[in-house]
Amino acid sequence: MRKIVHCIAVLIVVFFTLPVCLQAEQTAVDEQVYFSPKGGCTEAIVRNLDQAERYVLVQAYSFTSKPIAQALVNAHKRGVNVKVLLDKSQRHGKGSKLGLLVDAGIPVMIDTKHSIAHNKVMIIDGLTVITGSFNFTSAAEDKNAENLLVLHDKAAAKKYRDNWDRHQQHSEAYVPAA
Repeated sequence: MRKIVHCIAVLIVVFFTLPVCLQAEQTAVDEQVYFSPKGGCTEAIVRNLDQAERYVLVQAYSFTSKPIAQALVNAHKRGVNVKVLLDKSQRHGKGSKLGLLVDAGIPVMIDTKHSIAHNKVMIIDGLTVITGSFNFTSAAEDKNAENLLVLHDKAAAKKYRDNWDRHQQHSEAYVPAA
């Protein structure tokens, strides 16, 4: 009789705790949070880009950070498939690193459909999403009050990838002026 009671008690514990454990696994996300000024946002982005193996997709409103642009160029040189969608303001924006990317052979597209393509997103290898208010600029790192969230979560990366794909469909390939 004691064994039966013990087995029933064990089954009850397993029955009630297993769903909680499974739910915790499904919602667990590896994340890092950064704040500027001088909060390590640029370094976090560069570190993640340096770890990219397959692809990096970028959506950016303002793109003037040389360290971030160089990390994308380095990833491209390592054979990582890098693609960039920029706001139309970056065609002639002061300090834009558009030329550095194009000169390295990175495909750059311009999102002209929206008044402002105000995204600040990177998707790396279908696992990592970098997002937040942090523009990819030196001012965002050194002067502004910004935030950056780095998520290592496949489900979130898929949603951001799907959104990136939708914006790519209506964007135009950047062609430098002759």
